[in-house]
Amino acid sequence: MLTRIDHVMICVPNLQAAVEAYMRIGFDVRPGGVHPGAGTENAIAFFQDDYLELLAVRAGEERLAGAALSEFLARGPGIRYVAVQSDDLAADVAAMRGRGVDVGDPVDGGRRTPAGQELRWRAARLGPATPLPIFFIEHVTLLAERRRGHSGVHPNGALRTERVYIAVSDVAKAAETYSRVLGVPVPRVQRGNVIKADMAVFDLGPTGLTVAQPAEAGPAAEALARRGPGPFQVLYPTRSMDAAATWMTDHGLPPPARGVRNTGEHAMLVEPAQACGVYVGLFGPA
Repeated sequence: MLTRIDHVMICVPNLQAAVEAYMRIGFDVRPGGVHPGAGTENAIAFFQDDYLELLAVRAGEERLAGAALSEFLARGPGIRYVAVQSDDLAADVAAMRGRGVDVGDPVDGGRRTPAGQELRWRAARLGPATPLPIFFIEHVTLLAERRRGHSGVHPNGALRTERVYIAVSDVAKAAETYSRVLGVPVPRVQRGNVIKADMAVFDLGPTGLTVAQPAEAGPAAEALARRGPGPFQVLYPTRSMDAAATWMTDHGLPPPARGVRNTGEHAMLVEPAQACGVYVGLFGPA
C-alpha cells in the first residue's frame, strides 16, 4: 500500500547554492551523492522517517540528465516531484492499473553516497495519460542505513514532512484524478487560510498530499501564475517557531510571514526567493 510522502525533489541549477540557502532556513543539509548513469547529484535533509532532497545536474552530464529536467530548470528552481512511499510497489502498480491509471513498471534505482555507500530502491512513474507530478518509491535499503551520517536534528526544529501542496486550476477535477491514482476516496474541499486556496487533502499515513486551487491572491495564486500547476509548498511541524525565525534572521533572511492555519494553529512561511522557488511552511508552538 501507499504509506506516506517519502520526500520532495527540489530541482536547482546550483547544488551548493541551494544547500547554503536551506541551511540559512535552518535545515541540516548533508551531501547525498550521485545517481550513477542519471547525470544528477543531490543533498539531503533527513527528518524522522522522510527527507527533503535538493537535486542538480552534474557538470558536463546534461545529456544524461535529460531534456525534461533542463526544461524544468529553465523556468526556475522548484519542486519537480513528490515521491510517495510504497511497502509493496508491484502490488500498488497492479492496483493502479486496475483503476485505469497509466503507470510504468517498477524500475531499480540507486544512489552512491560520498562515503561510498550504495543505497537501493525501486520506483514507478506515471505515464503520459496521467501526467501528475508524483512518483512511487519502495526502498530496498533499510531506513537506518539510509539515515547513516544524518542527524535528523535541524536548527529550525523541523520534525518531519506534514503536507505537500500542489497548485491546480480546478480542485474538484484534480481531486478526482488524484483519488483514482492514489486509491483513496475524494476528500472534502476546505479553505486553506495561509495559502489562500480551496484544497483537498489526501491523507497518506502521517502525511498529507494536498491539491489547491487559488481562491484569492496569495501563495497558491502566485505559484500557479509563476510556473503553472505543480507542487509549490512543503509544511513542517517545528519544535519552536520563534527559535526557527531567530535562526533565519540571524543568518540574513527576512522575518518569515506569519498566519493562522484553518486548523487554528499558527504558522509561518518562507518565501520562494529564499527557498529555491519553494514556499517552506513551519507550524508549532512559539
